[in-house]
Amino acid sequence: MGIADRKPFAPSSMDIRRLRLASGLVLFTYLTTHYLNHSLGLVSREALAWGSDIFVLTWRNPIGTLVLYSAVAIHMLLALWSLYQRRGFKGMTGGDWAQLLLGLSVPPLIVNHLLGTRIANHLFGTVDSYDYVLLNLWVFDPRKGAIQLAAFLVAWCHGCIGIRAWLRLKPWYGRAAPYLFAVALLLPTVALAGLLTAAREVARLDGQPGWFQEASAAIHFATPVQAKWLLALRDDLLWTYAAILAGALAARWLRAWIQSRRSVAVTYPDGRVVELIRGGTILDASRQARIPHASVCGGRGRCSTCRVHVTEGLDQLPEASPEELKVLARVAAPPNVRLACQTRPSMPVSVVPLLPATATARDAWARPGYLQGHEQEITILFADLRAFTRLAHSKLPYDTVFLLNRYFRATGMAVEQAGGHLDKFIGDGVMALFGVAVGLEEAGRQALAAAKAMSRNMAELNRSLGPELPEPLRIAIGIHAGPAIVGEMGYGRATTLTAIGDAVNTASRLESLAKELDAELVVSADVARHAGLATAGLSRREVTLRGRDHPLEVLVLMRVAELPDIPERPGEETAARISSDSP
Repeated sequence: MGIADRKPFAPSSMDIRRLRLASGLVLFTYLTTHYLNHSLGLVSREALAWGSDIFVLTWRNPIGTLVLYSAVAIHMLLALWSLYQRRGFKGMTGGDWAQLLLGLSVPPLIVNHLLGTRIANHLFGTVDSYDYVLLNLWVFDPRKGAIQLAAFLVAWCHGCIGIRAWLRLKPWYGRAAPYLFAVALLLPTVALAGLLTAAREVARLDGQPGWFQEASAAIHFATPVQAKWLLALRDDLLWTYAAILAGALAARWLRAWIQSRRSVAVTYPDGRVVELIRGGTILDASRQARIPHASVCGGRGRCSTCRVHVTEGLDQLPEASPEELKVLARVAAPPNVRLACQTRPSMPVSVVPLLPATATARDAWARPGYLQGHEQEITILFADLRAFTRLAHSKLPYDTVFLLNRYFRATGMAVEQAGGHLDKFIGDGVMALFGVAVGLEEAGRQALAAAKAMSRNMAELNRSLGPELPEPLRIAIGIHAGPAIVGEMGYGRATTLTAIGDAVNTASRLESLAKELDAELVVSADVARHAGLATAGLSRREVTLRGRDHPLEVLVLMRVAELPDIPERPGEETAARISSDSP
């Protein structure tokens, strides 16, 4: 390869994100150690000074200084670059706006503090102890204290939003979120309390004769000339920052104006066509046209929730980057699926968003196959209360709800303890699935165990509610096994794992048959056979159910107590014996 063929180094979006994350973590660590130091003010001024010595030793040595100021420069430059690169502000979430505005507010809020402490210390030898800072902010000029308090909160909130955006896609984040939120709330609260406690102490000492003179000799305050120079430098820095910010916005507007003269058509499933500015992403097209489009990570190419099925123009799209391919592989996406936030079409393209706009972080990870929809042999249980409508008419609404909840608890616990999946409650009926993640033999044993537990729980419920019931509660149960389509179905928060198919309908009709026969359980012979149940002496029938061409052999039990002991899984008896023989 000749020199002319070599591509200049251009950092990828993943490299930029890693730099932003690394620099942000350095700054967040700096804030955290600073706030921990503030919190020592609750102990004493001496503890505050001791913590300050450790803080200064950590961050003002050559290595600490290099790391800190490199992080500041990198984070600010990447923030301006991100502002320039952003194609539009439509579709930004409240969190995106908060992080952007809070981040841009930090430099002008902290410039006074920076000049009055570290710069004054470096140039003029001012000892920027806590006594010095608190005298300036809370005794001499409380207005500066209010500004510093704003900077205190703004910087922390900006950092917390960034940390959440980084961690929220981790599988463990949902469990850790309450604890992380507690830390994020408590640390600045304790730090502020420590700072205010120390400020009150310094204000009290300032009123004592001779204390200020002694403190002033140790601090070496800047002279009026030096203070005037620092104020002029502050103004220059603020104007420079404003000019840089305005320059980034102007450059962004100029780029958008140039690119607006060229556009590419993006077609959506409803036939809507969006003229996307060339160079923008498919997600930009959705936001431009205000088309709801999932994007949990805010378009950073991390969550995969914005993925689309490309129906036309796939071969004309730019190749996916290694980072995009890695995210798509994580969710086992087929070749015709791309990330909307990373795909920049240069030719017309037709797409279908694959996830609802309400998708959450849990949709960003590959799900078990049985959740994605497939045909599988499972065991289905339906249970229903007999004559509950008549019973409900004789009770007040509150009593009816109370009774139903007790019944749901009794049946739901039976299903869960047996190892099944509680699908749904339908009126006073229950639907449960067994065998979603285990074999059909184990599923049959689990379903029969759940039926026995339901019967026992209903007997206990009748004993506890006996005086309040005009007649005992009775349950009818139907169990069947067969092929069904299993997967997560629904919309938004109503999405749940369920099953549909002939086997489900058959189980429901067996439950209705149990009511007709005044039996507690009707179970298909297939389930008993799969479970290895001894059926000698049980009532067998061949029944013809609506929707089935052939008769179905079933077992009818007037009381579930008649059900023989459910066989253990192979190896369980041996394992139990070994356990019982162990010392």
